[in-house]
Amino acid sequence: MKLYAHAHCGAFARRLPLLAILFSLLCPGFAGADAVSVVNIATTNNPDMLVLQRLSSVFEKSHPDIRLNWHVMDEGVLRERVTTDITTSGGQFDLMTIGLMSTPLWAEQGWLLPMDDLPSGYDVDDLLKPVRAGLSSKGKLYALPFYAESSMTYYRKDLFAQKKLVMPTRPTWEEIATFAAQLHDPAGGVAGICLRGRPGWGENMALIGTMVNAYGGRWFDEKWQPQLDTPEWAQAVGLYVDLLRKYGPADAVQNGFNENLALFAAGKCAMWIDATVAAGTLYHGKNSKVFDKTAFVAAPTATTAKGAQWLWVWALAVPHSSNSKEAAKKFAVWATSKEYIRLVAEKDGWGLAPPGTRESTYASAGYLRASPYADFVLDAIRSADPDSPTLKPVPYVGIQLVTIPEFPSIGTFTGQAIARALAGRSSVEAALKTSQTITMRLMQQGRYIKY
Repeated sequence: MKLYAHAHCGAFARRLPLLAILFSLLCPGFAGADAVSVVNIATTNNPDMLVLQRLSSVFEKSHPDIRLNWHVMDEGVLRERVTTDITTSGGQFDLMTIGLMSTPLWAEQGWLLPMDDLPSGYDVDDLLKPVRAGLSSKGKLYALPFYAESSMTYYRKDLFAQKKLVMPTRPTWEEIATFAAQLHDPAGGVAGICLRGRPGWGENMALIGTMVNAYGGRWFDEKWQPQLDTPEWAQAVGLYVDLLRKYGPADAVQNGFNENLALFAAGKCAMWIDATVAAGTLYHGKNSKVFDKTAFVAAPTATTAKGAQWLWVWALAVPHSSNSKEAAKKFAVWATSKEYIRLVAEKDGWGLAPPGTRESTYASAGYLRASPYADFVLDAIRSADPDSPTLKPVPYVGIQLVTIPEFPSIGTFTGQAIARALAGRSSVEAALKTSQTITMRLMQQGRYIKY
């Protein structure tokens, strides 16, 4: 969308674009001045994105010809809205926050603008290789990484000390269950463990997918036959449901990443297995009551460590349906640059700088001093292998997800079925049996399974 502003009236017009016609009448020469591009940005309400929204005024001041219009939403809603917009060429958003699964699939459909011809100062070679590879299709970059993450185990070292418990550097899920039982203190307002309960392929299934991997399971065998009715899935999901029912917070099925982050930061969880990106908020967030009580180790294993930790990237991409492609790309470049990372460090401290994307961040003395978890997170991201994610061979790419167009439907349905089991409205066996049936049907419709 374009607005036209006279030097004396432009500021008002940019803030109130619907009054552009009025200003054209009141301000002589209004319609003949420079164009202002409006960039509609779809993003999630995670802490790092909220910081970006707050600091984006710096970008607007240096780019008076660009106005940013933010659409901030829950990540489940975000996924639905951007998928609808891009698959219908709706043009509602000029810049989308998308992840590792959508980027290569949408690029193959020709729905995304290639992120080529980037400024030399952007330094593409500084991007971590797993992150850059995950956002590329046929060697070409289609989204710019805002932050990247793996998964890890957070725990309250003070509570462990009180119970004389020792957390291993690489715990097993069985050990986690034992600790949760000993640390669960509902009368004291502390749950033994917090885990994602909210259904969705990127919510509860992100964690459950790694649990299944840890127990030696997989989504599909080499011939794309679904494997959700196997003992490995039953063991992993059975433990997941048992943990949250016995030792989780009330209404655990309602809790996603942000809700569990708030619970742990408030001192209401003894343990939490989730994204490494939360470390900055727990150690440096102004609302964290456990900044001096939090410790961390690797994500739990079981039969194997292979695929026990996930890999995810939140990135910025420009859809071909955008009406402000050039302006959207300029902002994406700025928001994922070294310059922006230094800006966050200057305004909020190095500990809250967006993690997981650049070699230079992990070479920064300031970031290393502020972030005791820095080397751990870097190693977790580098060691995650989406091309070989499971103990048994699989035909797909992705650790906690499967990079095929059908996966959002499969993952969401399975997540909903497991959430019903968690809420006591179904058994684990019934949830997995139903999920197996639906997944088989979708794979047959997609002609993955050949007879």
